Amino acid sequence: MVLAFLLMSSNVFLSKANSGAVTVLKSNTLKINKELGVEGVYNNLSSKNSNLPKLESFKEALEGFNKLKAKGVVSKNILTLIDFSLSANKKRLWVIDLDSETVLFHSLVAHGRNTGQEFANSFSNAAESYKSSLGFYVTGELYNGKHGRSLKLDGQEPGINDNARKRAVVVHGADYVSDSFIRNNKRLGRSLGCPAIPVEITDALISVIKDKSCLFIYFPSESYKQSSKLI
Repeated sequence: MVLAFLLMSSNVFLSKANSGAVTVLKSNTLKINKELGVEGVYNNLSSKNSNLPKLESFKEALEGFNKLKAKGVVSKNILTLIDFSLSANKKRLWVIDLDSETVLFHSLVAHGRNTGQEFANSFSNAAESYKSSLGFYVTGELYNGKHGRSLKLDGQEPGINDNARKRAVVVHGADYVSDSFIRNNKRLGRSLGCPAIPVEITDALISVIKDKSCLFIYFPSESYKQSSKLI
């Protein structure tokens, strides 16, 4: 049974958060996306949700999602979008159920410590760069590590983010991803390159997006657009 509930906190908007909220990608999802077009899908989302990513970032995210779905590497209808053009002090992560057209999570998320201070401006695929990497990922398996329960990521773009697993770039919780940290330090804390999220939502969020869903890290980079084969 799918259980739907609403959780409000200073860091996250959550409308469905247990494992039952995850559905296998319906065969008609890709067809519907193509028939409606990106703006049609976005408008449907807008009619049901008050907090949405920018249309430009959503366009790129949905385009890549559709290509990864066509390749058979994505098996869920869940799209995670992170917009690193926004201030780290703003909620800039969305988890979207494309079937129900619902924003499941809207949350703070950290970037790598060498990617920038409050604003991200530098990205890398290199080991020990302590920078975030742009582009499309497919979520992997859960594991227990030094940050507790975490989620492995597989970068889908050669030269852009394909070293993610080797670099141990994962989704994990961190106490420096919180409104209280922002109040005390004037900005969100930073990771070693991982998209770190608030501790209190980690288990719920990674349980929803695990096992081959699409995660996209957006930034308006011309060099990325020229290099990527997914947008």
